[in-house]
Amino acid sequence: MPSPSRRKAPAPSQDGDSATDRIATALTQAIIERRLMPGTRLAEQKLADLFQVSRTLVRQALNQLSRDRLVTLTPARGACVAEPSVEEARQVFELRRMLEAQLARELAGRITPAQVRALRTHLREERAAVKRQDVSGRTRLLADFHVLLARLLGNEVMADLLQELLSRSSLIALMYQSSHSAAESQAGHEALVDALEAGDAARAEQLMLDHLGHVEAHLRLQQPSSDLRTALQL
Repeated sequence: MPSPSRRKAPAPSQDGDSATDRIATALTQAIIERRLMPGTRLAEQKLADLFQVSRTLVRQALNQLSRDRLVTLTPARGACVAEPSVEEARQVFELRRMLEAQLARELAGRITPAQVRALRTHLREERAAVKRQDVSGRTRLLADFHVLLARLLGNEVMADLLQELLSRSSLIALMYQSSHSAAESQAGHEALVDALEAGDAARAEQLMLDHLGHVEAHLRLQQPSSDLRTALQL
């Protein structure tokens, strides 16, 4: 690590708000794309060096991510990538089912040919990323699909909320060792777009519920035993 005297100085003309947003966006993207693992320590000075900004701006970004439940701030350890609990994981998927089932139903009733084409373009990008085993790219694209549906519906509030929930879902998948394959998720998206294009609201809703149910079912959400004898299998 370079000594303080050799650190690069923050860019003097950089706007504070945009720098904070840039840091928060980069960290969020790294979490979504599974490049930052749950529990990873986020040292303020190291981040300040990497982004060439002050620790104050880094702290603002970390506080923002803490409000989004992506980062945990503690006096002893500082900032770490959050480690969602089992109950939080279940609540996240419960809320996603409530929101996204209705989203699929409503979009099926009003989707336009141009919007179908936009979804088909996105699906092609998903397939290509899955085929070339681009882990970070496919993870981002598979999550963005759900946000895109909300944007096509014209509901920016839902899109923002889903963006937060999907970021937390990525952490949950890492924390609880999801065995749900990217290919399975991509196939689910293909079937959903077919139902949306056909205007089949009931099928679109059910496919979304099935898709989210399969993802959650592949998480290891069983609570570990607190009994020592049981844990040691004696």
